[in-house]
Amino acid sequence: MFFMRQRIVREHDPPRGVSISPLAKEYPRGSCVSPHAHGSHQLVYASRGVMEITSGRKMWMIPPHFGLWVPARTVHSIRMPGHVSMRTLYLRPSLARLWNGCTVFHVGPFLRELIFEIVETGHLRTRNRLECALRDLLISRLRQASPVPTGIALPRDERAVAVAQAFVQEPGLQKTLASMCHSAGVSVRTLERCYRREVGMDFESWRRQVRLMRAVELLVSGRSVKEVAFLIGYRTPNTFVTLFRTTFGATPKAWISTLERL
Repeated sequence: MFFMRQRIVREHDPPRGVSISPLAKEYPRGSCVSPHAHGSHQLVYASRGVMEITSGRKMWMIPPHFGLWVPARTVHSIRMPGHVSMRTLYLRPSLARLWNGCTVFHVGPFLRELIFEIVETGHLRTRNRLECALRDLLISRLRQASPVPTGIALPRDERAVAVAQAFVQEPGLQKTLASMCHSAGVSVRTLERCYRREVGMDFESWRRQVRLMRAVELLVSGRSVKEVAFLIGYRTPNTFVTLFRTTFGATPKAWISTLERL
């Protein structure tokens, strides 16, 4: 988490007498929000489209059905690969401390409609009973939300970042690691040392994290398990299913069915 006073943007922070301020905005394909932070906590949710959010050296792909909690004063940037319908709630830091860092969580139908209702209502004032009830209900639902382990860390070394970005953009890339390292001007041994030192895991473990992150995005968009396995670089679905079950405790089909019921 990064704390940078000079980049604090207070335009959307709740004003005096308001606990939560909402913002609804449409972003066309290719839009970017440059690095910034807010004085308030943020609930960032897209009812349509996928957001690529970066904070420090961590990155998340956030599809519909998921939101991201961004603690106050956390510098982050957002990129929209396609059209995005974003709904953001800005919460006074005194309201709740749910997670210490940026955290992806599941947004079920009830929480989704609650977000929409708050956006439609506008500023939630501290002296309005109904608006206070919406505020308290939101905090309660967020406390019950299930975090989803889909973020990845990026290395500092520019050569390692070049290799990382290639796999982030195309997890199913079939080029060998040796050829990717050659293009980036770094040896495989140096790259592996870089990932262990700067990311905390070897490259192959990191690549599995990238594949899982992209798999979640594809699964919630309606792609079949077989399609997802092929698109993220697995030749057979069984290998992907085993990896997914190990991480999420359920097969992809069972996991998606659970989301649809919630």
